[in-house]
Amino acid sequence: MARSALQRSAGAEALRRHDVIDLAPAFTEADAAALNARFATTPTREMLAAMLTELAGRVAVVSSFGAESAVLLHLVAQVDKTVPVIFVNTQKMFGETLAYRDELAERLGLTDLRVVRPDPYAIAARDKTSLRWSFDPDGCCAIRKVEPLRRALGPFDAWLSGRKGFQAKTRAALPRFEPDEGKLKLNPLADWDKAALDAYFADHDLPRHPLEAQGFASVGCVPCTTTVKPGEDPRSGRWRGWDKTECGIHGSHDPAF
Repeated sequence: MARSALQRSAGAEALRRHDVIDLAPAFTEADAAALNARFATTPTREMLAAMLTELAGRVAVVSSFGAESAVLLHLVAQVDKTVPVIFVNTQKMFGETLAYRDELAERLGLTDLRVVRPDPYAIAARDKTSLRWSFDPDGCCAIRKVEPLRRALGPFDAWLSGRKGFQAKTRAALPRFEPDEGKLKLNPLADWDKAALDAYFADHDLPRHPLEAQGFASVGCVPCTTTVKPGEDPRSGRWRGWDKTECGIHGSHDPAF
């Protein structure tokens, strides 16, 4: 039976609607505020269980496999071992970090560890000598960390960060939920202190990062990480001597390529 002109027009309109690209953010400030209110008094484990279920297939964990990373990864693994875990290998990582990553992923049974690296063409064009960290640490982080992570997070609407409020003054007011370039960023450990982390390590017999015993309270790339002196905040050993406290992943500015 021949289709009417009205039917043909309706079908064409439906096809046109399917071709529209939705540029609206997946999550907004209002969404983050609502989630902060909803989970204001909910224990971390329960909050994670709820959010990982609601965001199944849309969320990833971003981990540096640093000094305190085992806690968040263990909490996630108790809920769902298949949640993607993204690790950015800047190609300037400590060998101890790479070994710790493999050990921890194996012990926790993480089944979807995704290792992302810098674009080799960007490295060749903008860090040919591999010394950009020494005169432009922001640019080095942008090329080696921010861009690769942004690329890896492309398929996801939300991601988990391991940041804690006690780590530095710039993180003191860290919320559990915040918008990030149209995505939702979760900081499940925002209100955990060092004592709570240490207790969790002990209670669950989690391995410590091998560099922690040598005085590295926060572990990043080899050239830009030093040990921490007593009384300093845990991140004071990162980019020591520079007016820089974050790599750019948690900033609102675009990378300066």
